[in-house]
Amino acid sequence: MNCKVLIVEDEPKLREVLCDYFSSKGELPVEAGDGLRALELLEEGQFDAVLLDIMIPGLDGLSVCRAVRRDSEVPIIFLTALSDEEDKLLGYELGADDYVTKPFTMSVLYAKTMALIKRSRGSVLRGDRLEAGGLALELSAQRVFADGKEISLTPKEYALLRCLMQNKNMVMSREQLLVKCWGYDYEGESRAVDTHIKRLREKLGEQARCIKTVIKSGYKLEV
Repeated sequence: MNCKVLIVEDEPKLREVLCDYFSSKGELPVEAGDGLRALELLEEGQFDAVLLDIMIPGLDGLSVCRAVRRDSEVPIIFLTALSDEEDKLLGYELGADDYVTKPFTMSVLYAKTMALIKRSRGSVLRGDRLEAGGLALELSAQRVFADGKEISLTPKEYALLRCLMQNKNMVMSREQLLVKCWGYDYEGESRAVDTHIKRLREKLGEQARCIKTVIKSGYKLEV
C-alpha cells in the first residue's frame, strides 16, 4: 500500500525493529523518539497512521493524541505496556482508534494498522468536511448533510454520526461509542446509545440504511 506511518517510540531497539518490519512490507515508516518530535513531524507532513507509545519523554502519548485530534483524523494506535482499563478508556476518549499492549507480534500490529488505514480512506476528510457515502459533516460548524440536504441533530446524535463515519465499516461496540461520545466517566446505561441511534436514523431518512445493527456487538456505518 506504500503507506506513510509515523512510529513514535522511545526505545531505540524497538523503534528500529518496527521501522524495519514496516519497510519490509513496502510501507514508509518515519520515526520519532519523543512526543515533541512527533508533533513537529505531523506538522511538516501528512501520515496515513500513527503508532504512538504512551510513555515517551518530552510529551506523553496521551498529550500528543490530544494535540493531534485538534485538527487531524489520522488513525492512531497506542503502543503501551499499560493494561489498566481507565487508561484505555481515557485514550479512546482522546481519540485513539486502537490499543496494542506490549509485548505484541509484528504481524498483528501490522494487520491492525493496515485495517485502520483502509477503513479511514473510506471516509474522506476534505479540509473541514468529512464525507462518507451520501453523508457529509462540516466539522467546525457541526453541520450535517444527507444527500445534500442539511439536517438538524442534537450534540450527541452528531457525535455518534461523526464517530461512525470516522470508523466506516468497523463495528463499534456500545462501550466504545459511550466513551467517545459521552466520556469515559459516564455512569449511565449503554442503552442510551440505542435510543440516540434510533433518533439519528429517523432524522437521516434514506441514508439511515447505512447504519447497521450488529447483533450482540454494536453498530457500524456501512457504505
